[in-house]
Amino acid sequence: MLFLALSILLSVLLLLNFRVFPRFEVNTFQAIVFNYPVCFLTGLALLPAGQSFTIDFSQTWTWLAFGLGIGFILTFLLSGASTQRMGITATSLANNLSLVIPVCFSLFVFRTGGKVFDTLNYLGLLLAVIAVGLSTYKKEAPTDDPGGTRTPSRRLGANVLLPVGVFLFYGATNTMINYMNLHYIPSTDKTIQVTLTMVIGAIFAGLVMLIIRLIQGTETFQPRSLIGAVTLGIPNFLSFYTLVMALSAFGGNGAFVYPVYNIGVILLAALLAAIFFREQLSTANKIGLVLAILAIGLISWQELASLFNQR
Repeated sequence: MLFLALSILLSVLLLLNFRVFPRFEVNTFQAIVFNYPVCFLTGLALLPAGQSFTIDFSQTWTWLAFGLGIGFILTFLLSGASTQRMGITATSLANNLSLVIPVCFSLFVFRTGGKVFDTLNYLGLLLAVIAVGLSTYKKEAPTDDPGGTRTPSRRLGANVLLPVGVFLFYGATNTMINYMNLHYIPSTDKTIQVTLTMVIGAIFAGLVMLIIRLIQGTETFQPRSLIGAVTLGIPNFLSFYTLVMALSAFGGNGAFVYPVYNIGVILLAALLAAIFFREQLSTANKIGLVLAILAIGLISWQELASLFNQR
């Protein structure tokens, strides 16, 4: 549970970074691109004694990890496009509800043996999906169209597929993380090696996109983004590393880890946002947070019961 709790805390720290970037005029895109080299350096510092990082392209897991790193960047870009064209609400819901994909794969495809779900666990999983939807729901304000009438900020047509893409990409990357944890990370001392290879893929894709933007003139380098890259990169690597370690600790059981992780991030982020940024919650958000607490209790009731029995 320690790795899971650390992953939740570090993930919320990432959100706080994004929240304060505009205040300090940090270019978010550049901070994201440059945060991956910082991630790489952080991983190198954490390599076990006697190990050195090498890339062996003859290994299947190397290509999977490299491709997964590229997938991280592509998912980010897809989320940005969806937010701009279909709104924050649709994108946020698609992102958070994507947890059902790795959970279903964990239960019915990977069939991980770390935990057998009973009726209460399945009920908690259902409540988790409902809770995520309610706790992240935000009513978007209508905007004026060129004709002067008030219309919702969403556009239809092919853009409707953008939130669907966000849902599928986030679900696919999380599922692949779980798959690699089950089949290609047999011991915890290999976790950093695999994670660093993922980061290499993200560095490659991010720098290519940044160079293209610089050549096209749509982006100008801002040195301040390097500071944001440091504050973003260190918790970014550690949050992912501790999430993989949590999956290992629970036998690769994403059906347990992902709902608790997702809801834990939502609960802690909502608490800190209310304390530091005075963000208000709607009635739906409050109901969602209450259901989230109940869902965590039902999903992890066996673990909680064992803790009380030990006392």
